Amino acid sequence: MKNIDLKYIATTIANLANIPIRIYENNEQIFYYATMNLTVDPIILNISEILKIEDHISYYINHDFFYYGIINYDKFKIILGPSFNNISDETIKNLAFNCNLDNDSYNDFYKAIKAIMPMPLNSIMQILCTINYILNEEKLTLEDIIIYDSEQKEYEKEINKIELKNNLNTNITNIHNTIDLENMILNYVRNGDLDSLKQWLQKAPAIRGGILANEQIRQLKNTFVVTITLVSRSAINGGLDIDEALSLSDSYIQKCELLNSIERITNLQYHMLLDYTKRVYDLKINKINSKLVLSITNYIKHHITEPINITKLAKDLFISRTYLATKFKNETNMTLSNYYLKMKIDEAKNLLIYTNKSLNQISSYLGFSSQSHFTNTFKKYTNESPNEFRKERE
Repeated sequence: MKNIDLKYIATTIANLANIPIRIYENNEQIFYYATMNLTVDPIILNISEILKIEDHISYYINHDFFYYGIINYDKFKIILGPSFNNISDETIKNLAFNCNLDNDSYNDFYKAIKAIMPMPLNSIMQILCTINYILNEEKLTLEDIIIYDSEQKEYEKEINKIELKNNLNTNITNIHNTIDLENMILNYVRNGDLDSLKQWLQKAPAIRGGILANEQIRQLKNTFVVTITLVSRSAINGGLDIDEALSLSDSYIQKCELLNSIERITNLQYHMLLDYTKRVYDLKINKINSKLVLSITNYIKHHITEPINITKLAKDLFISRTYLATKFKNETNMTLSNYYLKMKIDEAKNLLIYTNKSLNQISSYLGFSSQSHFTNTFKKYTNESPNEFRKERE
């Protein structure tokens, strides 16, 4: 093996790009360097997938559109990232929450993430092409990395093999016996037919989809992604706001990726179907009576992790605080503050059911001033404590 100082190369790259970098030897981290002080390295959320990548030079993009550049050299792996084209405060808060950061560490984490240089993926890969040439003596271009022509051909071969195997071993019409059920469920969502969907869920048959993965949990997660893609489009056709439908889809997919049991993934899928259908149902029976109330609802959903600030909400909607509060109360018979808190508690219920986050983490994430404030508010709206609520649904 060539006598190359990998740590020197990694440090130089990190200083040049202003992006964290790591070196792994036989999948064990032996070096880390960054110009910013990250209290937690966000790569922990994706490292298992990244370590599986074996190409000399490649990349990985997660569901928040953070990307990592990867070089494999002998028994070593160099990982540069994360970087991104842009990043919102909401995304950083979600990232900190998923990394189990406490409230005291959040400000330092926020500053460190903001200090990372936003850089196009192409620029990162160009840097790594140079390093790959030094290490692996390959003259590669972006076209070689991004297009993957040869890899696509291999994928086609593998897919053909899998299809042939499935056709030989199983009657394919029996595997894909979901079309009629699929259309029926999507019609429930599109029409906001909540009663019919609830009746169907009570006696839901086992649905056998196509084979999307070899491992059962991955199969369920892949099926979830396919299902929510269809369901969100049906809800949009039923009148649900496009941004709301797609943001909700992103949120559910992120929650699904955190789960590791068949029961919890299945429960989340049923909850997701009911959620989309109820939103369309609410629209159709005019529970949301005006464009203003719909705008307020969407605003709160996009700022659910922030402390309640009616003045900022009014300013962002270009209306006076007094008019906003009065108009909302007249149309909903509920104060804006109560509505805001109710939506926060609805989100807290999801986090209690579908994640293992502590009460303190959930409280901080949802912008409550303290855990006791969160607990008291939760009890006010549900008549039970967060711990009682979680225990009943375990």
